[in-house]
Amino acid sequence: MRDRVADLARLRERLREGPGPAATQAQRSRGKLTVRDRLALLFDDGTFTEVEPWRRHRATGFGLEDRRPPTDGVVTGWGEVYGRTVFAYAHDFRIFGGALGEAHAQKIHKVMDLAESVGAPIVGLCDGAGARIQEGVTALAGYGGLFQRNVRCSGVLPQISVMVGPCAGGAAYSPALTDFVFMVRDISQMFLTGPDVVHAVTGEVITHDALGGADVHGELSGVAAFVHDSEADCLADVRYLLSLLPANNRELPPDGPADDPPQRRTERLLDLVPAEPRQSYDMYQVLTEIVDHGEFLEIHERWARNIICALARLGGQVVGIVANQPSHLAGALDIHASEKAARFVQTCDAFNIPLVTLVDVPGFLPGVDQEHGGIVRHGAKLLYAYCNASVPRVQLVLRKAYGGAYIVMDSQAIGSDISLAWPTCEIAVMGADAAASVIFRREIASAADPEKVRGQRIAEYQEALMHPFYAAECGLVDDIIDPADTRAALISALTMLRTKHRGVPARKHGNQPQ
Repeated sequence: MRDRVADLARLRERLREGPGPAATQAQRSRGKLTVRDRLALLFDDGTFTEVEPWRRHRATGFGLEDRRPPTDGVVTGWGEVYGRTVFAYAHDFRIFGGALGEAHAQKIHKVMDLAESVGAPIVGLCDGAGARIQEGVTALAGYGGLFQRNVRCSGVLPQISVMVGPCAGGAAYSPALTDFVFMVRDISQMFLTGPDVVHAVTGEVITHDALGGADVHGELSGVAAFVHDSEADCLADVRYLLSLLPANNRELPPDGPADDPPQRRTERLLDLVPAEPRQSYDMYQVLTEIVDHGEFLEIHERWARNIICALARLGGQVVGIVANQPSHLAGALDIHASEKAARFVQTCDAFNIPLVTLVDVPGFLPGVDQEHGGIVRHGAKLLYAYCNASVPRVQLVLRKAYGGAYIVMDSQAIGSDISLAWPTCEIAVMGADAAASVIFRREIASAADPEKVRGQRIAEYQEALMHPFYAAECGLVDDIIDPADTRAALISALTMLRTKHRGVPARKHGNQPQ
């Protein structure tokens, strides 16, 4: 028995080393970590338990029968992240280029099924060349099983995809079905058709990074929620994100220590936000003042920058924050901002994360490209997401809130539980200038001094309909608060709403706008 245990230890050590020094050196020469390095960074020290490490493929033909390395190119198992169970699968590019075959797929299917059965998050470390061509259609079927599980676990378990290598063809659809996608500059790419195919079909010449690199998906397509310069930084943020998410949709997110006083006054907000509605400011500074210790994790930081979506803590409780960004496109909602915020609201609602919406919006962005691009359809996605959300919802109007964009940004009319406003708020169908020009256009046009009359009518409209107390008088906001009391007011509302429960109608599922 001792001899066999000693043999087992030697075999296990050889298995951990991988296919050999040459393959490992080739991996490192590309600026990439090995699969074991990555798992060590993801999990708490000494907590990873591997599943099916001895698994080999059974395929024959094209020389496969002579190449049957253990693990079959993917390491699967579970471990702990900050003491909580998390499942993972990680492609090993050193074996078959991380390509997925039948046995490879079955290992991933098993660990996903385990994650579903125990109710724990699943993280995929993606570094593979797609389907294993030598195995034919069985490899494609393996992807089908993966996609089916992605969808089945959607909104049930947090699913995170970490792109640390290539991901081409149909393989790219699995990350697209998950909740969050991380990418690392220079080493990760995602695309359905690579540069060679693009050149053959269209004649365009483009590099892998320019076609589907991290910055492309972080800034242009919106596929990547997070972009990092190194794998170590990337995996550190994966751990941080997991610390803000519940294990599954039946649990609440884990509370943090409430060591930033809930009653802390936010006096600096009085100077940060100008009373003049046309004057810009940086909403990031507002968030820093309000949330615990000024810390928040932004989703899609570099895509659709006119709206901010972030996870943070208020009084130790995890919240999802949606905020217009006046320093970019004046905070107006456009196609990409609507899509970004809608996805974030749905994710928070799925995982029991309360929503705080900070409103300073002049309306939807006008333009032919927006209308032809379907702003009506895309804006409806955000409206649908808010109306459908059953988590606690608190709205705060900082300054302007005009037209349909005000309604869409979680107004009381569509179900916000508590709506607060600052004394600088202007809630109206449109700005006073535009409103006066419509209502009094004939009088202004026929006046001896049109500009003087315009100014008088603008002031009249503002005094009648745009002062902060008009919205409160109409019951559209619950209270007008001192900006210095913002943090305390938000935490008080969220604490009260902690036990909120809203029934849902009996239906198979809604038919949300696409």
